[in-house]
Amino acid sequence: MSSKIRIGLSKKLVFLVMSVSLVAIGISAYLSFTYGVEVLKQKTGDQLLGESTTRGNSLRNLFDARIKQIQILATDPMIQVLVDELNNVSGDEYKTKIDEARRHFLIEVQAFQELVGYSIGFEDVKILGKQGQAYFSLAQISNEDFSQDPYFLLELEKSFVDFEPVAENQKRMIVVTPIFAKDDNHSSEPIGVIIAKMRTKTMDDILLNRSGLGKSDEVYVVNDDYTLISESRFLKNTAFNQKVDTLPVRKCFEEEKEILDFYPDYRGIKIFGSSYCAKDLGFVLLAEIDESETIEPILILQDRIFLTGLVITMAMGVVTFFLSKSISHPLVKLQKAAQEIAKGNFDVRTNIKTSDEIGQLSASFDSMAKRLQESAMAINLREEIIKEQENMLLLFSKHNEDCCVCMIDIIQSTMLASELDEEKTRKFYGIFINSIAEIVKKFGGIVVKNIGDAVLFYFAEIKSSNSQAFLNAIECCLTICDSNEKISSNLQKESLPAIAYRVSMTYGTVSLAQVSTSSVKDIFGSTVNRCAKINRFALPNTLVIGSDVYENVKSTEKYTFKNMNVNPTGTNKIYSVYLVSRI
Repeated sequence: MSSKIRIGLSKKLVFLVMSVSLVAIGISAYLSFTYGVEVLKQKTGDQLLGESTTRGNSLRNLFDARIKQIQILATDPMIQVLVDELNNVSGDEYKTKIDEARRHFLIEVQAFQELVGYSIGFEDVKILGKQGQAYFSLAQISNEDFSQDPYFLLELEKSFVDFEPVAENQKRMIVVTPIFAKDDNHSSEPIGVIIAKMRTKTMDDILLNRSGLGKSDEVYVVNDDYTLISESRFLKNTAFNQKVDTLPVRKCFEEEKEILDFYPDYRGIKIFGSSYCAKDLGFVLLAEIDESETIEPILILQDRIFLTGLVITMAMGVVTFFLSKSISHPLVKLQKAAQEIAKGNFDVRTNIKTSDEIGQLSASFDSMAKRLQESAMAINLREEIIKEQENMLLLFSKHNEDCCVCMIDIIQSTMLASELDEEKTRKFYGIFINSIAEIVKKFGGIVVKNIGDAVLFYFAEIKSSNSQAFLNAIECCLTICDSNEKISSNLQKESLPAIAYRVSMTYGTVSLAQVSTSSVKDIFGSTVNRCAKINRFALPNTLVIGSDVYENVKSTEKYTFKNMNVNPTGTNKIYSVYLVSRI
């Protein structure tokens, strides 16, 4: 009978030792894996952040340099005088002057190329007049009327950079800048436009440089139409053909934020990426690496830990089996203690005081129980923290509403704010936002939030049959436009710069979300996105509306509507934009 008891105790002791070893090794492997992932994530994140920041700044500097170079040409006194003269002649006199003027234009352009160097890769420079006439081009002019050219129709207020496909795997940079009259302080309308087209070798060198990148690293650029404008490392013929509607692209163009995180890329593969947002220049640069490559070293380490632990556990089991033959009563106490541990009672201690291996095992057991107790307390603490953080999540409504969504955006606010200290910046935005909120409240609108220098508000639960509600919303926006002089006066009283802004409005279904820390509901959806997209087509202190609003108010006799002939969606789907003014 006692022999059977000794065999049972030996088996239990072997099982206990092996179980404890596996638990300890499992916990160690888990903690090692978790810590290793964090270390690798931080290391890889620093590398990706460095790549995106360095290359993003290089692209920004390149675009700024190209814009400044073309602005040198646009501010050439001879070109300003020639464009102004040609704008004011017609008929036979125009035909006589245009040939002579083109020779002068060519001389000035050649002088400009010698000044800035031929390395910028000019392929064409077009100089257009106020009405869209082509006065000069390095390439042959097949149609001298560019009045319908999309770059001319933008009615430029500032220079910008764009791209267009040329051939397979090739593209061309387009720099557009307005021409103002000589000695003009740029307060009046432009007298012409320069459209310069050039090769993108310098940009390609920045993006295609693989130094410092791994097997799956990729650096590419997406424009504000959510389209890839550089070649993919993994797919063919993606430039201007591949849509990239991923998390960092949306964060950049919708919230003007940069991220460093894991997310699915345009291939649907989960990657670790860093973004460089240049919304003002119309692009976001992404540096990414596949998640599998990121955690590959730690997976190898994890396998080695488990293999080593398995070998150690088996060895300990064999040794314990032979040593257990001489073990008797102390093991019973250890067995009972182990049963308490299995029940979740980590307070139990054996307190066996012997100088042999049993005493050492008892001390190790007690130490293990203490560590398990501390781990359990730490886990409970993390669970409480997680529960507290869950209360900060957005609580989305179970229904949608049809609303008029409006946005107000300050023109050149970044430049204005850069000249102010922190206190004046707060006062600058405070006067602007409070003034707008007061007008919106008067007309029954709801201010949602300010996004940088823009204010988002809406008019809730508007039915398409309620034309008076649409007119009320339009009148609110026009009142805001009319209040520009008063708001600017209030700013100047505080020694702050005057401002100009653009107002836009769309209509459609929005999703509402309630933040637990605020009583104001936030709004999301394509209607909000369209409102932000068409805002840039408004003139200073004017209102533009989408076709969804226009269809509900076009019969009114209170206002006039001018089709801007633009396509803010960047797709084949037509979405018209109208400039609104009072009769």
